[in-house]
Amino acid sequence: MAKAVFNKKVIIQKYPGKGGWCYVVVSGIPANKKRKFGFVRVSGTIDDYQLEKYNLMPMKAGTLFLPIKAAIRKIIKKKEGDTIHVTLYEDNTPLEIPEEFTLCLKEEPKALKFYYTLSDAEQKQYLDWIYSAKKEETKIERMAAAINKLHKGEKLYLQKS
Repeated sequence: MAKAVFNKKVIIQKYPGKGGWCYVVVSGIPANKKRKFGFVRVSGTIDDYQLEKYNLMPMKAGTLFLPIKAAIRKIIKKKEGDTIHVTLYEDNTPLEIPEEFTLCLKEEPKALKFYYTLSDAEQKQYLDWIYSAKKEETKIERMAAAINKLHKGEKLYLQKS
């Protein structure tokens, strides 16, 4: 079994201000300079709650923090100021690319080569866009559009609505 990169009892803190979120400070783990914003992807547990593919985020002082969503706090019955036991393991599992998209990419080697130069987040953005389609025909159209953009060496930039 992998060695835990963090295994401590910590106190839930709350960021001040409107909409402040709860988090715990995770010390001793360096930011990942290869990932956007220095995020570090982890899996593990908060008390008995299982975390999968969760991002640690950097703070100003160079330490990382683990945001704890309200839904998780409700399940573990904890709030700001409570102590929780956090065990984290670095999660280096690669992004899962659906076989049908992989087959399409292999038909266009230039698109495939460019796709693999993208960061995990950029690859995931393409996959989320394609597979969020409700209709099969929309998914196919998006897949074709994605292959065309990748063939041209273009990243996917979606407009925020």
